[in-house]
Amino acid sequence: MLLIASQPDLGTALVLGFTIFALLLVAGVPLRLLGIMAGVGAALVVAFVLVEPYRAARFTAFLNPWAHADSIGFQAVQGQIALGSGGLFGVGLGESVQKIFYLPEAHTDFILAVIGEELGVAGISGLLFLYGLIGYAGLRTAKLARTRYAQLLAAGLTALILCQALLNVFAVLGLAPLTGVPLPFISSGSSSLLVLLGTMGLLLNLAARCETHLAALPDHSRRRRDAQGSRRAESSHRSRWDGRARRSGAGGRRAAGGGGR
Repeated sequence: MLLIASQPDLGTALVLGFTIFALLLVAGVPLRLLGIMAGVGAALVVAFVLVEPYRAARFTAFLNPWAHADSIGFQAVQGQIALGSGGLFGVGLGESVQKIFYLPEAHTDFILAVIGEELGVAGISGLLFLYGLIGYAGLRTAKLARTRYAQLLAAGLTALILCQALLNVFAVLGLAPLTGVPLPFISSGSSSLLVLLGTMGLLLNLAARCETHLAALPDHSRRRRDAQGSRRAESSHRSRWDGRARRSGAGGRRAAGGGGR
């Protein structure tokens, strides 16, 4: 993370930091140690922000973008205008004005603002729902994994996708400073897409192994039926054995009585 942040690329370092934090949380690291790590990480982020003037300018623009609408806050302001212009259902697919004339880099890290303008709140909600499905499927895969390594791998890969998506969404909505992190599977960029597709391939492989493992195991109802059947067979065998023992005992007593007479 320090090597990536020193390139400089603080956005990718933040994505990795949040992913590692989520992975350690799933692994069961005590919350006290996680709190110490989070504090140290926040201090390092502040130090990296203050060292570079352009990072400090981005942070200032995040606090009050409209006060710097003609300079450092221009992109954030134009993104908010695009989101506000979309309303509930948007202006129509392909009808965005901001992406053509006003919003810089609309096809990369600010593609969510274009989606909000063209498809409105409904489009953004649908996109967030799809990311939620990825999160649910990934965490379910981690829960059903057979080995500890597979559990941590599935949880880490899921966190990698979700942390990147949340950081981009927060930045576009004005809830976090601009970091230049692309929106997973949506933003233009072949390197990001290749990494994310590889991540999804690993998750699908882990999920397939979980399904194979579950299919090989009998379900609970079958287990109960087998257990009940074995108990009935054992009870029937015991009753037959007891019946034979009683009949043989009665026959022995009759033979003994006849011999006495």
